Amino acid sequence: MRLFFEIVMGLTSVVGLTFIIERGLALRWNRVIPRAIEDAVNTCGSEASRLEVRRACQENPSPIARLILTADEHLGLIKEENENTLQTRARQEIMLLERGLVVLEIVVGIAPLLGLVGTIYGMMTLFGELGQSSTTGDSAVLARGISLILNFTMMGLLIAIPSLIAWNYYTKKVEMLAVEMESVCSEFLRRLYHEQTFK
Repeated sequence: MRLFFEIVMGLTSVVGLTFIIERGLALRWNRVIPRAIEDAVNTCGSEASRLEVRRACQENPSPIARLILTADEHLGLIKEENENTLQTRARQEIMLLERGLVVLEIVVGIAPLLGLVGTIYGMMTLFGELGQSSTTGDSAVLARGISLILNFTMMGLLIAIPSLIAWNYYTKKVEMLAVEMESVCSEFLRRLYHEQTFK
């Protein structure tokens, strides 16, 4: 039974660590909002520069690139309709950025519970052995049982704490990235429709 708890907690730890690393790589700022696209949008103001923005988006596949290309493809719509289309696509992109955070949230929730179940198992084992042991062996049985209890508690916390820190950090980072993507897309739309107005 002890081996079962250790395997389950080990697997939980591996899953948590895997998603911490994967989200860390996926949510890098330059991977979500490449500098080349930001610079191209900030200098956009003519048909030629629009082509430059499209080229930058195609060369730097990313969430912001897909949003900018969506806005560019719907340039024939009025600005409000284009913004609505863009918002729908933006929600999809944000959901992709949040992918994996649910797993971290689950790890944060179940790791302490697994530690608690392991602790209860340790206590049951301890009291069972104390009931069967002689008086001279009580101290050794007690020490072994307490060690088992503390090990499970510590394992649960060591899995949950890093996962909780990562989950909070990545959740905040997704919010910051969403705000920045909204800002870049708004600037792109403003420049495109401003250009159309003065043609």
